[in-house]
Amino acid sequence: MVIIFLGIFSQWLAWRFRMPAIVIMSIVGLLVGPVFGLINPEASLGELFNPLISLAVAIILFEGSLNLDFREVKTFSKPLTRVVTLGAFIAWIGGSLAAHFLAGLSLEVAFIIGGLFIVTGPTVILPLLRQAKLKARPAAILKWEGIVVDPFGALLAVFAYEFIKFAGGTITLEEFLLFFGASIFATLLGIGVGWGQGKMLERGMIPEYLKAPVLFAVVLLVFVVSDLVMHETGLLAVTAMGIMMANMHIASINDIRHFKENISVLLISSIFVMLTASLQAETLLAIFDWGIIVFVAAMLFVVRPLSIWVATIGTDLHWKEKALLGWIAPRGIVALTVSGYFAGVLTENGYQDADILTALTFALVFSTVVFHGFSIGWLAKKLDLAASDRPGVLIVGGTEFSAKLGESLKKDGVETLIVDSSWEHLRFARKLGIPTYRGDILSEQTEYTLDFAPYPIMIAATETDAYNALISSNFIPEIGREMLFQTAPYRADKEEYHPSLGGIVLFDEQADIYTLNSRIVRGHVIRKTTLTDKFTEDDYFKTRPQDSLLLYIKREDGTVKFWATKRKLTLKAGDTLVSLAPPVKEMEKAQERISSMKNQ
Repeated sequence: MVIIFLGIFSQWLAWRFRMPAIVIMSIVGLLVGPVFGLINPEASLGELFNPLISLAVAIILFEGSLNLDFREVKTFSKPLTRVVTLGAFIAWIGGSLAAHFLAGLSLEVAFIIGGLFIVTGPTVILPLLRQAKLKARPAAILKWEGIVVDPFGALLAVFAYEFIKFAGGTITLEEFLLFFGASIFATLLGIGVGWGQGKMLERGMIPEYLKAPVLFAVVLLVFVVSDLVMHETGLLAVTAMGIMMANMHIASINDIRHFKENISVLLISSIFVMLTASLQAETLLAIFDWGIIVFVAAMLFVVRPLSIWVATIGTDLHWKEKALLGWIAPRGIVALTVSGYFAGVLTENGYQDADILTALTFALVFSTVVFHGFSIGWLAKKLDLAASDRPGVLIVGGTEFSAKLGESLKKDGVETLIVDSSWEHLRFARKLGIPTYRGDILSEQTEYTLDFAPYPIMIAATETDAYNALISSNFIPEIGREMLFQTAPYRADKEEYHPSLGGIVLFDEQADIYTLNSRIVRGHVIRKTTLTDKFTEDDYFKTRPQDSLLLYIKREDGTVKFWATKRKLTLKAGDTLVSLAPPVKEMEKAQERISSMKNQ
């Protein structure tokens, strides 16, 4: 209970104070574990400790691989392929040499642990990407590298171990070749089961309420069966299974993906606390050895940048993208768990220097988590690879009102995009110079061609209430209910509408899209009024036209808060209130001009 609570509490703290979640989780685990000695999960769970972590990693890796659709990388497949092949190989060789010459490990142990240290993994990369909000291409490369290389890093360590035993005459050639056979078996098992599960989902052979539980159970089964054949091949099997299902484009996969994302957040949070809380005080003290410190520095500032720059020679990656990729490579759960396994195995086989592997791995994990966690956002901004700090707005529905609202937001410096499946409907936005996208917001094509990163705020404002509700229910798991709005439903009986089915209702419960458009047709204009110390909130509401409709508030820092039902916004001096108001002032000015012309 304490582990789960602390893990989720760490996630909340990270969100609240805009800090890297993995850093908070690691620090919390260290405080309650080796620092103050309040809990020791490894001692409490006993023999269940390692199996629980292994099964959790399998679920996390499968959930991450469900997002690996090959259509996402068709425009940058060359640099990605180079990074996960040549880049990983260079990182293996470089990391192994650094472990041997700097950390003092024997050549055999160094090459085993060097293979493991190429992993980054979804347990550390995905939380960082969620926090940093990078532009599409560098984010996708980091995500794919983390998920694809994760199982291969563990397998590379196993391969190096098996090769050393073969070279030393401990095992025969047939036993050594068994490693390759087990890897092929794991891949085919994952692909076969993934294809079978996908077909069962497509044909309705699994009831809706059992889809996620069945898939959950099958993932664990595939992982364990493969791992029983050869240690660490289970990760390869579940990754192959996830990629297979992701590229079958199953209609119901999104619902399953959202469920598994929630489970993954819970597991990542809990596992980081478990691992760091289980460390011994001696391990923490050992990381301050000069050899380990120099090794970590070499991995951060030499091995990783060199592997990325060499691997991406001849690709179309910009130097800024290479710089970001060459710096960001946090290590996480897989590195810690697998290194613990090899520390025990190698020590039993006479490699006494292997007893420092846990300290060496934790030093690298904690250093990369802290340095990369705190620097990814700053570096991305410096290199212009971060999405805008000011949240953009994506409006679905190409109406006259949407165009006017988009124009106002654009003038206030808010990046705005209007999406509609009809080219004709988008004519209002095109006339006003508002960026548009023609396509169905719910289609898979839109998902892979439109970059959603700059638009964390979405407004469903089409002329079909049911479609607005469908858009809201589809994007709420990704965007969050607080950032998803829709115009009021057009219904004779408003009580029939259930707000829980859609996003937050904008402006007013009577302000449906037809009413808003009719206001624009009748000449209503968007008016902006700034509050001051003398002209307060009370003054504004006393003097504003009775028929005006508040749209949003622009704060002094440039952020925008939409006026919505059941949402109370505090107002202060410096805020600009934006409303849709009848053209009273415009009519008065016109009458003045007419009167002056008559007098002349």
